Amino acid sequence: MNDFIKTFINKIPPILRNRYFLTLVVFLIWILLFDNNNLIDRYHYMKNLRQLDKDKRYYQERIEEDSRKLNELKTSDDNLEKFAREQYFMKKENEDIYIIVGEDDENYSENDKK
Repeated sequence: MNDFIKTFINKIPPILRNRYFLTLVVFLIWILLFDNNNLIDRYHYMKNLRQLDKDKRYYQERIEEDSRKLNELKTSDDNLEKFAREQYFMKKENEDIYIIVGEDDENYSENDKK
């Protein structure tokens, strides 16, 4: 039996018998998988952070665009009238409004009804 163990140990490469190497392997496994700040979770956090940064830039651009539009509406009555006519279909008393619906718009509204 003792001879069997010695042959088994001799078949193991010397690098795997080195206690420093084994300590390093255990440390790396611990860091990769079990630690509170493991690398897998860190990757997911970084991915989430990149998405949040992208969303932040998008919303900042929207805020700037909407602020510019709001400023235009507040400063010019012509722009305010144009906005009200286009967005809310408002009209003057003696005018008629014709809404032209394209083919794509009809298919979209039919799909909404289903």
